[in-house]
Amino acid sequence: MRYTTRQNGFTLIELMIVVAVIGILAAVAYPSYQEHIRQARRADAQTALLELSQFMERYYTTNGRYVDGAGNRPALPFTQSPKDGAPKFYDLSFDNAGIANQATAYVLQAVPIAGSAMATDACGSLRITNTGVRTRTGTLDANRCWRN
Repeated sequence: MRYTTRQNGFTLIELMIVVAVIGILAAVAYPSYQEHIRQARRADAQTALLELSQFMERYYTTNGRYVDGAGNRPALPFTQSPKDGAPKFYDLSFDNAGIANQATAYVLQAVPIAGSAMATDACGSLRITNTGVRTRTGTLDANRCWRN
């Protein structure tokens, strides 16, 4: 009597097909994941800019202008985004270039930190003015950067 043994397992071809399918799925999913992460970091910087804008409006309400008696801007309550945790991706500051009267106007900006994951973001620096105008320095459409 002859016994035949049945082998269990996968063939090399079956394993190669599974590896190829996983590779294709990863090639599609990873860039989408990276863009989602960039959008979340950008949204955090936008939230920080809006919070600083509210800080400036409260300062204006109290003092009647956006500068102190010596013509200096107030110290911002925080200067990096995200406020909590690390690593930091944006430096937050004033952009005083091109403002004729600093007592009645301001521009806040979020500049990507060199060497951070956002340094090469297509939106570049994000800006908001005292009138609520939102701009960016990068090449990506402003509506996509600010989600208007």
